[in-house]
Amino acid sequence: MTPLKESNSVTAGGDTLSDVTSGGNAPGPVPDDSLEDLTAEQLAAQWEDEKPPAAGALANAASSLVVLGVGVGAVVLSLAMGLGTPAAPEPGLWPFIISCVMVLLGLFQLVMGRHNRDAEKFTRMSAAPVTGLVTLAAMVAVMPLIGFELPSLVLCIIWMKFLGGETWRSTLLISAIVVAAFYGIFVAALGTSIPHLF
Repeated sequence: MTPLKESNSVTAGGDTLSDVTSGGNAPGPVPDDSLEDLTAEQLAAQWEDEKPPAAGALANAASSLVVLGVGVGAVVLSLAMGLGTPAAPEPGLWPFIISCVMVLLGLFQLVMGRHNRDAEKFTRMSAAPVTGLVTLAAMVAVMPLIGFELPSLVLCIIWMKFLGGETWRSTLLISAIVVAAFYGIFVAALGTSIPHLF
């Protein structure tokens, strides 16, 4: 009579637990709905571990100075446009108010930001908003020269493929649909004066 060999797996009710060690402490397969079983505290701890490193005092001060500089520049431009009075406001009044708020927020962040631990460290992804702003400004600059169709198509491709990480197929398809939709709405249907080639 041949002795039965001991198996390293135990089957019960159709579920197999493999690789059981002598201590019995080996973790089993992670279920797909494990995230649903986590408590709010566990999820918060997991997100805390996965977020980018916190920015230091220098990064907080630099971002505060940028906001402060933009606010001061906007204040100067607002004064150049004229403020007027609350009863008879001129074009620079509301930009002046918003600019003053920006200056106050920049100063507050400059003083209190060194104690802030919520700000994230600058990474490669931090350049994405700058890239988006630069490409948008370039599109606005060349639109009066060659129309909006080609610049809008290039802008959509850059944003979707290089900033959004989409596939080439979806990028080209959606970009073409967006440009065609804009043309149909603003040129064909509404007849606006937006520069266009066709």
